[in-house]
Amino acid sequence: MSKLFTSMKDGEEWFQSKFGTNETFDATAKSVHLWGMPVVVLYINGLIDGLTLTTLLTEMQESYNDKTKYRDDPEAFLTYFPYHALADVDDKEKLLNNLLSGQVCFILPDGYTFLADVRSYPGRSPEEPDTEKVIRGARDGFTENIIQNTALVRRRLRTEDLRFEMHQTSLNGKTDVAITFMKGAANEEHLSYIRERLDEIKTDGLTMADKSLEEFLFKQRFHPMPFVRYTERPDICAAHLLEGHIAVIVDTSPSVILVPTTVFHHLQHAEEYRQAPFIGTFVRWIRLLGASLSLFLLPLWYLLSTYQQYLPVSISFIGPNDPGSVPLFLQLFIADVGIEVLRMAAIHTPTPMSTAMGLVAAIVIGQVAIDVGLFTAEVILYVAVSAIFTFAIPSFELSITTKIFRLFILICTALFGAAGFFLSIVVLFYYLASLKPLGTPYLWPAVPFFPEAMKRVLIRYPMTNDAPRPYITKSPNRDRLS
Repeated sequence: MSKLFTSMKDGEEWFQSKFGTNETFDATAKSVHLWGMPVVVLYINGLIDGLTLTTLLTEMQESYNDKTKYRDDPEAFLTYFPYHALADVDDKEKLLNNLLSGQVCFILPDGYTFLADVRSYPGRSPEEPDTEKVIRGARDGFTENIIQNTALVRRRLRTEDLRFEMHQTSLNGKTDVAITFMKGAANEEHLSYIRERLDEIKTDGLTMADKSLEEFLFKQRFHPMPFVRYTERPDICAAHLLEGHIAVIVDTSPSVILVPTTVFHHLQHAEEYRQAPFIGTFVRWIRLLGASLSLFLLPLWYLLSTYQQYLPVSISFIGPNDPGSVPLFLQLFIADVGIEVLRMAAIHTPTPMSTAMGLVAAIVIGQVAIDVGLFTAEVILYVAVSAIFTFAIPSFELSITTKIFRLFILICTALFGAAGFFLSIVVLFYYLASLKPLGTPYLWPAVPFFPEAMKRVLIRYPMTNDAPRPYITKSPNRDRLS
């Protein structure tokens, strides 16, 4: 054990050089007496559990007697300190980082320094996330506290193979990031890549937490597709870890990053595994159908409405009888964008006013817009149905991307007709097939085609059926039971 400071006063001066003298109210330095000797206590107010610290100091005072001598014995201080999380520190940079993380520092008269972990971050209790609700299942969810989040995962995976690698990234933010994986199941190349990328991050802070980290890790740039899957449910995170995926937990964020993932991971939902296999398969098919229709229904209806002379008699009812004075394409474009504006307005509207806003939007955008001739009834119907199908997509990131692709197909169809419709689909398919975040084909197992894996995408097999870990995780041990 080595001295960090030459004396207690040297430690106080170092603290003042970092935070100033009375320049910030939360940086606290207190002089107390422990076991009959003067000690300086350093901490950041608001990040510690004040009750625990007070109780700790009280117990230490009560245990003091005149025969106890700790003044020149730091080993005795470390041994008899009545708290489980105490350690000495011999690096000033490490001391500063730990203070800013919420730990308490004790500096003895001779300059020996100790850290006690009494962190208590402000936050909320675990509760079910709004975007991943289930009818049956656990109601807990991740919070903004990284310690709580790791505990929620550990509670579900009580194995010594579960690893939480703690890293700190960004210059000023010094954000805590935990790389979470199952030893022996996760691919070492993927782990090495994430570690290297974390070390290469040069930024002043990750204020947007996991989303900022995603862009640094995977260089998303202007790609609209989500390269990672986000989840706020510990059970989903635990299930992916068992499959060989890697989770990245970022402090201050209630979402956990899961990699590697494909587009089909964004179409999965926990409810499928909370029902019987047959029901889960049915729900999955409905969701896949809804996602497909949200992308193709509006452009296809426009195409058929524009070329009604080629429709067979059996479906000749498609298309408006009176298209109105506004071109049909503009009606669809304005209505589809308008639905997105309404969604944004609903998010930003205070809860007491949201109902009133919804009623006004329904009346103005709906009936009044039809009466004045801005929209036809069929346009409102199909735009509303497409929006409902979009809401069936579990991933918010994928649902927004689907809207963008839908408008792209609609514009190509309006410009080039049937050729534009099919050519835009081919272009989108080629784009998705070319994506390989973390070296993983984005459309796997459809492209490249893996029949057995594709069957598991389409069918929710019973839990009793043994399944190897997915090929895309590149797990060194695909047998989940060994």
